[in-house]
Amino acid sequence: MDDPLAATPTPATSRAARGRRRLARDLVLLAIVGALLIAAFAAGGAALYREFYSPTAFVLRYVELLRDGAAADARVVPGVALTPTELEAAGLPATASDALLRSAALRPLTDVEAMSEESKGDTTRVTLSYEAGGHEGTTTFAVKQDGWVGILPRWRFAVSPLAVMDLTVRGSMRFEVNGFEMDKRQVSAAGAEADPLAPVPLLVFSPGLYSVAVETPISATPGVAVLADAPRADIPVDIQAEPTEEFVGVVQEQVNQFLADCATQEVLQPTGCPFGYQVRNRIVNVPAWSIVQPPVVQVEPDGAGWKILAADAVAHIDVDIRSLFDGSVRTVSEDVPFLVAGTITVLPDGTASIQVSGGNS
Repeated sequence: MDDPLAATPTPATSRAARGRRRLARDLVLLAIVGALLIAAFAAGGAALYREFYSPTAFVLRYVELLRDGAAADARVVPGVALTPTELEAAGLPATASDALLRSAALRPLTDVEAMSEESKGDTTRVTLSYEAGGHEGTTTFAVKQDGWVGILPRWRFAVSPLAVMDLTVRGSMRFEVNGFEMDKRQVSAAGAEADPLAPVPLLVFSPGLYSVAVETPISATPGVAVLADAPRADIPVDIQAEPTEEFVGVVQEQVNQFLADCATQEVLQPTGCPFGYQVRNRIVNVPAWSIVQPPVVQVEPDGAGWKILAADAVAHIDVDIRSLFDGSVRTVSEDVPFLVAGTITVLPDGTASIQVSGGNS
């Protein structure tokens, strides 16, 4: 018969068993906690990478600099700057001016959001959406790795986000871009010898909205808005300035004064003037001229300058004429219709040189 005492565990044996079970349970709990911590660290690391160290984060920082007007900081982001050689290799004007790469020429960007990130080979394409001055846009940037900072990747633009605006402004050497005043002679490679009709290549940030306008005492435009939304794009812009009312008024005064001066000449054919009177007989006294109907001046663009459209005018002459046939004297008091036209050249100092021409109508 078995000993019943042999089947009964001792208190020490029970405690050991319970200890082993607690240890096993604790180890399982520790393993679970460890796994959760590893997963949390991995998720946190992935989130940290996406927010601060990914290609998208790199591009967002660049666009945020533009949004905040930090042009100087945006220019030194790796891969942004372009040398003349790189511009030429990209098919862009090597002489493009960097005058617009400044805070004063930037308009703010809003609603900037990352849309996609796609990698192919060693290049990652990041697409962002944004709003610029009420215009919605999207831009895709090419980014590549530029080494490491410890265990973290460093990035640069594989294709510079700068673009070139080829700007032709007719009717003015001065213009504004986003309110920033410029002069063709300051930004053209030709300097003071800049051709008034030649395009001026200007580097611009992409993305960016650029409003070009002319507002001078002589000429003005309502403005043209251009959205630079593609890296290394060549954007042609051609605007025609129109004469201001103030300018037309000044030209009218100058033409009126010119004709008034012509009328002071006591000759039948005033020198350099658009009117005159011809006779085959002999005049008895000096002619007296007056302008009875001045022209209504209209000015329109003409290449780099302006022209005065042909307009009707009327002068009046009073003169006594003696007949060579019988010696009789008759008094002439006649209206003399004539046409007035002309050209206007804007001089380097901003003043206008007006040349009046015309003839009898």
